[in-house]
Amino acid sequence: MWQERLAQLVTTCHWIGAKGWAPATGGNMSIRQDAEWCWLSESGRDKGSLTREDFLQVDIATNQAPSGRKPSAETGLHTLVYRLFPETNVVLHVHTVNATVLSRIEKGPALNISGYEMQKTLTGQQTHLDTVPIAIFDNDQDIDALAQRIERYAEQTPLNYGFLLRGHGLTCWGKDVAEARRQLEGLEFLFECEMQRRLFERD
Repeated sequence: MWQERLAQLVTTCHWIGAKGWAPATGGNMSIRQDAEWCWLSESGRDKGSLTREDFLQVDIATNQAPSGRKPSAETGLHTLVYRLFPETNVVLHVHTVNATVLSRIEKGPALNISGYEMQKTLTGQQTHLDTVPIAIFDNDQDIDALAQRIERYAEQTPLNYGFLLRGHGLTCWGKDVAEARRQLEGLEFLFECEMQRRLFERD
């Protein structure tokens, strides 16, 4: 099962690369193998040309890769999502322009999205009338400390679909590759709409 999921993720990584959503070897992607292990993209690899051999097995509890190769710098964020959400089997982290810029424009703790029909691309959303909050966390090179802040937040407030790192990018997830990919594309569309709306409101 996880082998098929990994093959689907490789295809999705090529799609992400073609869209320019993980430029200059940025971004990282993973799939869950089981309760103990996940497979995470190796550091420094171009996401548009990844193969299955570019993914490393990582211990979800310890962030260690038995192979000795170097997983992504954001390994601790992927494993955190797998620990917080047992139903999650895929995590995508991208560096899109819209997500990166909006995370800096919005000064509050969340980017609130409402009024867009495309909100219904997100699992469980039924109407444009709802407000979808996407949490924003200040970026930190200390991934362990960042993961702890996100975990404390998640203990008090639901983390739905994904979160933004200020000036960094978007991390989102799903129960399978198709759901994670759909929610990434839906969120990116919503972020672009929100960027355009704010630009026009300034004029």
